[in-house]
Amino acid sequence: MTGSSTQSEIDQRLVAALRRRNLRVTSQRLVIHRALCSRIQHMTAEQVLGAISPSLPGVSLPTVYATLELLETLGLVRRLATGSGAVLFDSRVQQHAHTVCRQCGATSDLDGAPASNRAFARAADAGFAPDHAQLVIWGLCPACAAQVRAA
Repeated sequence: MTGSSTQSEIDQRLVAALRRRNLRVTSQRLVIHRALCSRIQHMTAEQVLGAISPSLPGVSLPTVYATLELLETLGLVRRLATGSGAVLFDSRVQQHAHTVCRQCGATSDLDGAPASNRAFARAADAGFAPDHAQLVIWGLCPACAAQVRAA
């Protein structure tokens, strides 16, 4: 599970967010949220579907996408566009940056306040009302960089 959250705490966050908006708590929403929060890596909607299919065999990909969009609206997941294919979903919603390997596609979190905080402040100073920013750093992961050096 991400951080030190238990399944019960993960469920409680979702239930509280849904009830604040008078939305139904469904098994599909709970299971999809758990699937995202139980893994450290970022997941595509297709990977989420694969992870939940054993416990919810009748769920379709459009349902997974709709639920992921709802979770994003509720502030429980973040969408990460890496520019290299499928959109990833991240259950870590605190501000942080990401690295993406141009060779293998590995995506990782970078801890600490991202440089985008300065851009946020400049946007606010210009009268814009920012609510989200992404900082993605592309390059080579350690394994791919080692392969390039060895070649």
